[in-house]
Amino acid sequence: MQTVGIKVLKNRLSEYVRVAASGQAVLVTDRGRVVAELIAPRAVSDTSSAERRLAELVAAGLMTPAPTRPLPPLPPRRPNATLEDVLADLDASRADR
Repeated sequence: MQTVGIKVLKNRLSEYVRVAASGQAVLVTDRGRVVAELIAPRAVSDTSSAERRLAELVAAGLMTPAPTRPLPPLPPRRPNATLEDVLADLDASRADR
């Protein structure tokens, strides 16, 4: 395990990233106090644990995924009122002010 100050780490980041990638932990210090730890990533998975579990259940035949159908397209939107009607209504509501 190596220890390095923030300033040195900033100046030689690539070197310390390679050290961490090789499996060795690098402790980052700020004024003598450890503030961070640079380590290699654990096994990365593209799916969450819930998604993995669901996939296991489907593979074991204990669960059948629901069929998915595309949603129908939304109907075209038509305005409820014209711009002139909206402005006239706004003017009428502000007339008493």
